[in-house]
Amino acid sequence: QVHVVESGGGLVQAGDSLRLSCVFSGSTFGDYAMAWFRQGPGKEREFVAVARPFGSGTYYANSVKGRFTAARENAQYMVNLQMNSLKPEDTAVYYCAARREQLFGAGYDYTSRTSYNAWGQGAQVTVSS
Repeated sequence: QVHVVESGGGLVQAGDSLRLSCVFSGSTFGDYAMAWFRQGPGKEREFVAVARPFGSGTYYANSVKGRFTAARENAQYMVNLQMNSLKPEDTAVYYCAARREQLFGAGYDYTSRTSYNAWGQGAQVTVSS
């Protein structure tokens, strides 16, 4: 059974940087798309970024593009989310999620939370103004 565990949240000031990490276990990491979602106070859980396997690329929500970077560490079975130029509106619980892909398999909506079947417990990120 696949497990993912986030770490690295905290309280920072606007303009600061923070890095989240997600450790994967239970299957072959190289077969999985690794995504980040977040849920702010009183908001729906929303897509942040995904690092897909098989060289299929990394994609971001418009709200974080140019500030956040998702990077796979395949040898360590880990994905990191480097968050720069943080804003108060980035305050949220950040979740790591995983979905198995197949090379040349059918497409799916990688921005939808329903596309992922393994989730971490979440890491709180609070950005003060």
